[in-house]
Amino acid sequence: MGANLAELVDTGEKRDASGRRIYTAQQREELVAAYAKSGLTQRAFAQREGLKYYTLVDWVFRAKHQPAKAGPRFQELSLGAIVAPRSAVLEVKLPDGLIVRGENTAAVAELVWALQAQS
Repeated sequence: MGANLAELVDTGEKRDASGRRIYTAQQREELVAAYAKSGLTQRAFAQREGLKYYTLVDWVFRAKHQPAKAGPRFQELSLGAIVAPRSAVLEVKLPDGLIVRGENTAAVAELVWALQAQS
């Protein structure tokens, strides 16, 4: 009888306690995009990529039905003949309820963009 040899190969894939591969959101998006370009059925694509069929079905469904990630939305306002007093304060209310106030428009805008980039 010969000796049994085993080799452990680390592919860098993350797995859960049950041994299932864990995909990042970016990997899922890339696989859904690759499926859309492939021209294959979901079953054939899943088999080719080593995915469970219903996992791919779920990812495709979620990609189609999730609202697009939107950044801050602004609306241009025309004040017309209204003249603002010299001590006018710009106030911006963010979607999370935070209010940013200031007299310097550029500084307020920069702060709003910085806050939105953090969330």
